[in-house]
Amino acid sequence: MDTNLPHHISHQFDAELENLRNRVFAMGGLVEQQVKKALTALTEGDTELAEEVKTGDLQVNSMEVQIDEECTHIIARRQPTASDLRLVIAVIKTITDLERMGDQAEKVARIGLELADMERPRNGYMEIQSLGTHVQAMISGALDAFVRMDAEAAVEIAKMDLQADHEYEAIMRQNMTFMMEDPRTIKRVLGATWAARALERIGDHATNICEYVIYLVKGKDVRHTTLEQLEKEARKN
Repeated sequence: MDTNLPHHISHQFDAELENLRNRVFAMGGLVEQQVKKALTALTEGDTELAEEVKTGDLQVNSMEVQIDEECTHIIARRQPTASDLRLVIAVIKTITDLERMGDQAEKVARIGLELADMERPRNGYMEIQSLGTHVQAMISGALDAFVRMDAEAAVEIAKMDLQADHEYEAIMRQNMTFMMEDPRTIKRVLGATWAARALERIGDHATNICEYVIYLVKGKDVRHTTLEQLEKEARKN
């Protein structure tokens, strides 16, 4: 009997899990690019870039399906337990949020196509650019926390969602004022408002990923809890 077999299987399983993490990071990188392109397409009126985002969304969807299938195979073949099982579950949940981020990015790109033919505001959608930049930092930070399995870093990224919400609310108030002052801007301002809403939702999905990191590392489901509870769980030994 080959006494090295259990070690060999364990080593192979570790490699499969590492590959799973890498594939999530790759999908996340693509989603980051989608958000960046969509934001540029909208703020600069770049229709070619907007079309690229629409095409790229198909690739995001495909990656979600492929990774999800791999998770299913791992569960069936390996029957993981404890932290290994939490990793697979966290991956399944994370790719769902990444796919939804991709959908929101595609929505921003479509709005960019609609706004490209309209008169641009004097500030060039500066407030949407600011929100988009903030949300991109949240995506990057959430993915980094996931790959490093860093619960405390995940909490810090989750805290950033408060600023994203404040920026979105400020855009809403500003846009209401614009529409009341000049009804001719209503169509353009409504488009910008929906784009801001899509970006705010992307921030929410990044926060969800941070919650999965805490679940993965600490074994505690922290969904639907306060930031204070998130921080408390992340710092438990």
